[in-house]
Amino acid sequence: MYAIVVSGGKQYKVSEGDLLDVEVLPVEVGSSVELDQVLLVGGEDGTKIGTPLVDGAKVTATVQEHGRGKKIIVYKHKKNYKRKQGHRQNYTRLLVEKIEA
Repeated sequence: MYAIVVSGGKQYKVSEGDLLDVEVLPVEVGSSVELDQVLLVGGEDGTKIGTPLVDGAKVTATVQEHGRGKKIIVYKHKKNYKRKQGHRQNYTRLLVEKIEA
């Protein structure tokens, strides 16, 4: 069984047991999170497509850790202008426990 969920304005395809890195969520490590914006649920029974959300569907996940992603270097240059800047995106890692449709 799999689902397509929305978190932080982005869409993710998840199934049970997956690790998922999403935008930072204000929750403690070890606590449970419900992602209730489910756009699609698919499995052996068939596929349920929401309009825009699937009624009664939710994905339950556990927060594994908070961290920072790999450093990305942004380099801009024109004639007589050079700027180098780095960026590391914060994330929350979730372990998908259960998909309910």
